[in-house]
Amino acid sequence: MLLHLHPLNPQPRMLKQIAECLKSGGIIIYPTDTIYGLGCDIYNHKAIERICKIKNVDPQKAQLSFICRDLSNLSDFTSSIDTPLYRMLKTYLPGPYTFILPASKQVPKILKSKKDTIGLRVPDNIICQSILETLGNPILSASLPGDMVEEYTDPDIIYEKFEHLVDIVIDGGAGNTIPSTIVDCTTDDWTIIRQGAGVWE
Repeated sequence: MLLHLHPLNPQPRMLKQIAECLKSGGIIIYPTDTIYGLGCDIYNHKAIERICKIKNVDPQKAQLSFICRDLSNLSDFTSSIDTPLYRMLKTYLPGPYTFILPASKQVPKILKSKKDTIGLRVPDNIICQSILETLGNPILSASLPGDMVEEYTDPDIIYEKFEHLVDIVIDGGAGNTIPSTIVDCTTDDWTIIRQGAGVWE
């Protein structure tokens, strides 16, 4: 199913439909402030396994990240966040960044890396934030498989390619080609793992 959502004022009826789809184990392709992503409810193991199958990765080895609406539930999913780190996150989020952080016990095991870390995103995107608000918990964030980055900016092409693999493709307008900047915050020396759309100072 292809749903056209208004980028600044997403339709509540469609948001409810997307949230119900996610709650029942569905997979969506959705816009972010960078590239379009694959998503599911982080508490639905079967849906996470489906995404790993689409991406052809082992759930135990994949470094999966998830998106939150804001930093209010940060303490639920991460441990040992000190004041300087929290201030830095507040400065850069919402924005085109993925921060690698120590995972708390509340993070579903399937999402943790072997190092007990998680990747956390808070995209600066109204559709994204509205879906999260309607759902009430974070969703998985994974890039689309393959290298067709140019084509992955067009929701119609994305729908043609993935309509049989996912439940809903959300058209929120043209996507970008540059992914998020990944910053490792598991030590006191915060380091860039991947330079993407976010400028790091």
